Amino acid sequence: MEIEKILQQGVADALKSLYGADFEAGAIQVQETRKEFAGDLTVVTFPFLKASRKAPDATAQELGEWLEKNVEAVGGFNVVKGFLNISVSKAYWLAQLAEIEKAEGFGLTPVADDAELVMVEYSSPNTNKPLHLGHVRNNLLGYSLACILEANGKRVVKTNIVNDRGIHICKSMLAWQKWGDGITPEKAGKKGDHLIGDFYVLFDRHYREELKELEAKGLAKEEAEAASTLMAEAREMLRKWEAGDPEIRSLWSMMNEWVYAGFDETYKALGVNFDKIYYESETYLEGKDLVLEGLKEGKMYRRDDGSVWADLTDEGLDEKLLLRSDGTSVYMTQDIGTAKQRYEDYPIDRMVYVVGNEQNYHFKVLSILLDRLGFKWGRDLVHFSYGMVELPAGKMKSREGTVVDADDLIAAMIADAREAAGNKFDDMPPEEAAEVCRMVGLGALKYFLLKVDPKKNMMFNPAESIDFNGNTGPFLQYTYARIRSLLRTAAEKGVALQELDAAAALPDDKEATLIRKIAGLPGVIKEAGDTFSPALIANYAYDLAKEYNQYYHDYPVMKEENEAVRNLRLHVAAQVARTLKTALSLLGMEMPERM
Repeated sequence: MEIEKILQQGVADALKSLYGADFEAGAIQVQETRKEFAGDLTVVTFPFLKASRKAPDATAQELGEWLEKNVEAVGGFNVVKGFLNISVSKAYWLAQLAEIEKAEGFGLTPVADDAELVMVEYSSPNTNKPLHLGHVRNNLLGYSLACILEANGKRVVKTNIVNDRGIHICKSMLAWQKWGDGITPEKAGKKGDHLIGDFYVLFDRHYREELKELEAKGLAKEEAEAASTLMAEAREMLRKWEAGDPEIRSLWSMMNEWVYAGFDETYKALGVNFDKIYYESETYLEGKDLVLEGLKEGKMYRRDDGSVWADLTDEGLDEKLLLRSDGTSVYMTQDIGTAKQRYEDYPIDRMVYVVGNEQNYHFKVLSILLDRLGFKWGRDLVHFSYGMVELPAGKMKSREGTVVDADDLIAAMIADAREAAGNKFDDMPPEEAAEVCRMVGLGALKYFLLKVDPKKNMMFNPAESIDFNGNTGPFLQYTYARIRSLLRTAAEKGVALQELDAAAALPDDKEATLIRKIAGLPGVIKEAGDTFSPALIANYAYDLAKEYNQYYHDYPVMKEENEAVRNLRLHVAAQVARTLKTALSLLGMEMPERM
């Protein structure tokens, strides 16, 4: 049992014994003792004064004496102005360390067959361009959240919805038809997603040139856009696609396959994956059928122009278009269709959408509509909303071809890791050094993007992220590798871990602090799952690593002559490493055995 719960129950028992008062243990306030006072945890006694009928200090004194006598985990106490500061016994922390060591999968809740089923959607790329830095944050957040929910005992299904239809897709297709000259990824020596992205940029360039020429002839901007033959061709291609034109569909399938192969490479490099991938081309008609069904049941209404709408004014929102006057779908309709397919595929209890905060309104509306259409989890769907990520150079603009490409970013991070390491990896075989650089580069990227509150906009600074000191992924990986090296050295010298013995050596204050931090892992994982915040895991890992490094600097291990003390320090080190590995695996980070 967590020390906070032990103390809450102890105080409740003390109040019953001393004053005959019944207090619910969970409601008793136990908080961290302020640094300027002695103690580990503080109990606020003021709510008990009515029961004790005594002054705050007297009440706290009596409670402290009772706890010290009756609760084994209490090693001492002091009273400051009615606040009861409790010191946890060193024997308790040693017992905790022993329990943690024996616990298989410490901090992780096993997933039962009947556990809540949560579906997490992330990535959501378009097939007209490669993944960029914004997608990287999305993928890392989604994958980490899925790991955290599973660590909390949830059954998790990771899904992706690919936007593979629409006018933007046709722009790349038309540009390839006009100016591609039969080029393929193999001929170009490029990943397929990059090649198609080039044609999307090429379309935009030609379109802008056409608009410029039309405006030079005296047309206003809106008139020039309406008169564009290039855009008219793209719309005609979309019409043919929706009509099932064999030639257009064949071209679409071929180019999409190129893109999917490219996406798969990027996902593999990022270390993310999916249990199921959905495609909007397969869901948009499903959504249309659901909306028309809702129309028949009076849940939607049709306007005079034939368009179909949902009236959400009773929810404090506005009216939402679901089908255009020509019968074609909008994004909301596609999301409804995808939801139907997912609900048929899986018995979802909760749906989590990992999508940027610019879509906050969209998901408010989607939640209401899904609820109206009978999806039991609709009202409770979670929009895991996150902020924009930028590089110091400025914002990303994909149509202008200045997107911060995910593949380039990954390659640059690995190269930066090699440069930042200097001669650290010179004693490794080249293959091992390359693998460690990959782990460190990606660890730097993942940690930097995930340590920030996801709701906030953030600036990603590659140079800062790759630093081996400070609040960075490489610092945490280096701490882990340092401990693993220590344990290998001990083994090489024949120093085996012995069973912990309270009679031989008890932890001092520093060691007790480390054990307490390790023991806090389950609570941090639970809170991260409850609040959908990978940042809590990241900051917990950093606090633990920072505390250990200070300890490692001040407390020699292999040079310690007292065998029992050395044994205790090795045990503490081993559990710090294990805890770091567990915590950071929930961020998708890999831990090198040596650096």
